Amino acid sequence: MLIKDISKENRPRERLKKYGVSALSNNELLAIILKSGTKNRSVFDLSNDIMNKLSSITKLKEYNISSLTNIKGIGFAKACEVLSSIELGKRIYLEKNNNLFKIRSSSDVYQYMKYFLNDIKQEYFYCIYLNNKNQVLERKLLFMGTVNKSIIHPREVFKYAYLSSASGIICVHNHPSGHIKPSQEDIDLTKSLIEIGKIQNIPVLDHVIIGNNNYYSMCDNLEMFL
Repeated sequence: MLIKDISKENRPRERLKKYGVSALSNNELLAIILKSGTKNRSVFDLSNDIMNKLSSITKLKEYNISSLTNIKGIGFAKACEVLSSIELGKRIYLEKNNNLFKIRSSSDVYQYMKYFLNDIKQEYFYCIYLNNKNQVLERKLLFMGTVNKSIIHPREVFKYAYLSSASGIICVHNHPSGHIKPSQEDIDLTKSLIEIGKIQNIPVLDHVIIGNNNYYSMCDNLEMFL
C-alpha cells in the first residue's frame, strides 16, 4: 500500500498530529522513522517486513546494521535511523536511572543494568562506581568479549574509581547463553579484583551476572564477599 492510496486523515503523520503519538501502531511509528519506501516497495511494506521478522517489538533492540540492511529495501541510512531511534528511546527511558540512583541490593543492580545487558549477543563488562551512600556516580562499559582475568585489567577498573572519587565498585557482566551461574574464570577474576580493592581501599561490593531476564549475585551467594 502506498501513502497516496491512504486518505490524508489516516496517514501516520496526520494521525500523530490529530491523536498523539501514542495512538499510532508499531508499524506506523516505524513507517514514520523509515520516511520512505523504494521504487517497488512502499514504506509500509518495509515496515511490515521488519515487524514480521519480530516475535515481539522488544526484539528490535537486538538488530544491528547488518541484520537491518539484510532486509530488502533497508539501506545503511535507514538502518542508522532505526537504530538511532531505538538508542535514543532507551537513553530517555534510562535517564531516571542515571546519577544518584541508590544501590541497596543485588536486585537494584539488576534493575539498573538489565536494559543494557539482556539479549546482548556478546559479553559486556561494566563497572558501577558508587559514593559512600551507595549512590551511582558513574557507569562504565570497560570491555566487550569473553570476560576473563587475562582480558580485564584491574588498572582500567580502578582508574575510573579514582576519576569519579568512588567509594565502592560493583562489577556487572552478562552471559549471552542465558546461564547465570559464574564460571571459574568469573570467580577468579572477582577474587583478584576484591584483593586489589582492599589494597586500594575501594572495595568491590558485588559482581552480578545477568542473563535470560535473571541475575546471579556473587555477593549473595559466595563466601569471598564476607
